[in-house]
Amino acid sequence: MSMTPCRQRWAGTITDRQRFRDQMHYRSVDRCFNMEFGYWQENFQEWALFRDNGIKSNAEADQFFSFDLISATGGNVWMHPVFENRVISETADKKIIMNNDGLLAEIPKDGHDTIPHYIKASIVTPHDWKQCKAERLRLDDPVRRIDVPAIRKAHPEDRDYPLGIWCGSMIGRIRDMLTFEGLAYACYDYPDMVEDMVETACQLVEHSLDQILPHIAFDYAAGWEDICFKNGPIVSLEFFERVVVPRYERIGRKLHQAGIDLWYIDCDGDVRPLLPGFLKAGVNCLFPYEVNSCVHPAVLLKEYGRDLRIMGGFDKLEMIKGKKAIKAYMKTLVPLVERGGYIPFCDHRCPPDVKPDDYLYYLDLKQQMFGMK
Repeated sequence: MSMTPCRQRWAGTITDRQRFRDQMHYRSVDRCFNMEFGYWQENFQEWALFRDNGIKSNAEADQFFSFDLISATGGNVWMHPVFENRVISETADKKIIMNNDGLLAEIPKDGHDTIPHYIKASIVTPHDWKQCKAERLRLDDPVRRIDVPAIRKAHPEDRDYPLGIWCGSMIGRIRDMLTFEGLAYACYDYPDMVEDMVETACQLVEHSLDQILPHIAFDYAAGWEDICFKNGPIVSLEFFERVVVPRYERIGRKLHQAGIDLWYIDCDGDVRPLLPGFLKAGVNCLFPYEVNSCVHPAVLLKEYGRDLRIMGGFDKLEMIKGKKAIKAYMKTLVPLVERGGYIPFCDHRCPPDVKPDDYLYYLDLKQQMFGMK
């Protein structure tokens, strides 16, 4: 859409692509890479800043704030077709739906953002999985064929922004399919089924990478897990290291062979127990790095040195407290930006509890402290 940005793009002397690559590899840069992870859906209704300017999505907000451009692409590496999303029943204030992962879920009728209450999964037993795999996770499904020329046209070699390759999920999407509780039970009741699920996810990603990597030079790799909460991983470390890490290692070898040495995983919660396995496999960046479920990013960056990078890590709860707290927290990030291997932004979607004026102050302060001097 055509819009008038509310802020000017930060001044710079190099391209976004070069800046991102240099900053994440500890080389000197003209200024910090300027990006944010996004906003809750409620922000687009509740913030007059968005509402009055017709901003209805995170992509539009990125343009509105003139953030640096970062992009990613890849193939279909999970279920196809997905389960049909449909309403099963409803009351005055709630709906029971079947979602795309095959879960019966209870959601609020007004549509506000919240974690659904999951009632039942479609995939419970090895028989269920065998049927789902045959119908929805075929390697020979035509949808797995990637139009590489179209990607090359959309993202030319001389692009001025960083481009990532999508590496999917080894266990997070399985959690979505089985539910948190269902995955916990399945690891003990049907361990062979769960390992076959992980192997299937890995093969789908490998199939995608084999088609794309020989033809396009990527700047980073990206994945998603969300397999941690505030008390750590939802799967045992034994399972993670025995079943999941070897699949990461297979993907990591393909990435490294293609010259990709930056790989982030989007995983909320306390990721510390998983870090040794991540790093062993080549996952060397955390994103968007939630502070309250873990520790201040400086703690992990000090512990792991240049083996680890972090994107995110500005505590959203401090942002909610107002300008004084925002400034105090921003000051704690200065040494990390100066160090390199760190890009500051809100440590998940910015919630509507943040006042728009305080958010603009946060953006102003970030530019003042990390923009080009």
